[in-house]
Amino acid sequence: MAGKADNGPPADGTGRKHDNGPPADGTGRKKVEQVSTASVLGALAGVALGAGRGRRAAALGALVGAAVLGASEYVARRRQRPDEIPALPHRILASGAVAAPLGWAAGALTRQPAARVALAAGGVAGGLGVRPQKVLLGPAIGLAVRPAVAGSTPARAAAVAVVAYRIAAAALFRDPQVSLLAERAAPADLPFVVPLAARGRYVGTEFVRHLAAQLDGTYTRDAPDIGIVASLDELVGGDFYPAAVDPLVREFYEHTTRFALDIVPEWRAWVRPGYLLYRTALARPLGQANVPMNQRQAQRGVVSRIDTVDQPDGARVRGWIRSYADDDEPIYVGVYTTYRRDGRGYVSVGFPVPGGSFTATLEPRLRPGGGLTLTSHGTRVDAGHYLTVVDPDTGELTTLTVPGFGEQLQVWADGGELRADHAFSLFGLPFLVLRYGISRKPTP
Repeated sequence: MAGKADNGPPADGTGRKHDNGPPADGTGRKKVEQVSTASVLGALAGVALGAGRGRRAAALGALVGAAVLGASEYVARRRQRPDEIPALPHRILASGAVAAPLGWAAGALTRQPAARVALAAGGVAGGLGVRPQKVLLGPAIGLAVRPAVAGSTPARAAAVAVVAYRIAAAALFRDPQVSLLAERAAPADLPFVVPLAARGRYVGTEFVRHLAAQLDGTYTRDAPDIGIVASLDELVGGDFYPAAVDPLVREFYEHTTRFALDIVPEWRAWVRPGYLLYRTALARPLGQANVPMNQRQAQRGVVSRIDTVDQPDGARVRGWIRSYADDDEPIYVGVYTTYRRDGRGYVSVGFPVPGGSFTATLEPRLRPGGGLTLTSHGTRVDAGHYLTVVDPDTGELTTLTVPGFGEQLQVWADGGELRADHAFSLFGLPFLVLRYGISRKPTP
C-alpha cells in the first residue's frame, strides 16, 4: 500500500520536489531520545504514585518508574518492525504513566477524592478513543474501578482507571482505530497523501499565500474562473466515465469559482457535545475544519475562493478556501489534487494542520442521473483517510491510516440547479451531513 508500484512522480498538482539522495541515518539517535523521553515520563509517574509517602519513597518511585518504562520502551523499539507502532502492552503501560501525574495534579488542584478522579480519568480516556462505543466505555470503566481505588491516591486511581480502560478496549475492539502506514517515507511512495503542512500554529485563510513563499511560486489570490480540479478527464478509469457526468456538475468541478455555496449542517445528537468541545479547543484556534454547529451559524453565510500557487516547474497548487462571510473566519482550507494509479484517477484533498496534514483520498463514481460521487469507501486500497506528520528538514512523511472515518460527497443537477450532500461517519455511525445549495454567481 505504500505506492511503490508507481515509479514516476504523481500528477497531483502539488509540485512537490523529492530529494533522491540518501537520508541521514538518525535511527540510533532517535531511539536514544525515545528511551530517554520514556524514562523521564516513568520518573514523573513514579514520583506521582509515591506522593504522600515522603521524599525517600518519591525518589525510589522515580528511579523504579524510569527504569521500568525506559526498559519497556527499549524492548518495544527493538521488537518494532518497520512501519509498525510499538507493541500494545508498552502502549498501555505508557498510558498509565501519563495518567499518574495528571491524576496527581487533578487531585491537588480540585481536592477531589480518588474515586471521582478515577471516574474522570475513565471519561477522558474514553473521549480520546473517539469511537462512540469507546466514549461510553470510558466512564463505565471509571465507575467499575471506583470501589478498588476508593482508599488510594488520585494518581493511582487515574493510572488504574486508564490501564483498565485500555485493556478492556483492546479486548472488545480488535479493529485498529489508527494504524501506522509508513515511517519516514518519501512523498513519492505515498502519492495518495498531500504532504503540505502548516508551518505555524494557525492555518487560516492565508495558508496558500504563506505556502507560495515556501514553494518559491507565484501566488494568485481568488483566481478567476478556476476549478478544484483541472479536468474530470484526469479521473477516468474503472467504472467512472467523465463523459457520463452532467455538464453542470462537470462545470462545477472544473470552474468552481463560478458558483456560490450555502451550507445547511445536520448533526446527529450524539456527536454534538463532543464536536462543541473539538470546535472550541481545536478547530477555531487552528483555523481549520470549523464546520457550522447549527443553522444559526450557517446563516452567517459562506465565502468561497480558490487561491493558487504556480511553480517554476509548471505545477499548480489549488487551495479551496471556505470562510464565514461576516468576518472571514475559516471553515475549511483544503488543497485539492488528483493523481492516477493502476489505470484510474483519484481526488486527494489535503487539510493542512501544524506540522502535517489530514488527507482524504476519494474514489470517483457515477451517480444516477449524471451526478458524481466521491467516496473514501473505494474499491481500491488508496481511498481512505490519512494523518501525516511532515519532517520540516527532509520532507519525509510519517503517516497513519484512519480506517474508522468515512466520507462521501455527492453532487448532482436538479432541475437546472446543483445540489450536494457531504456525509461523514465514524466507525459506520453517521454523524454529520452537510447539505449544500450551489448557485451560479451573477455574471459580472
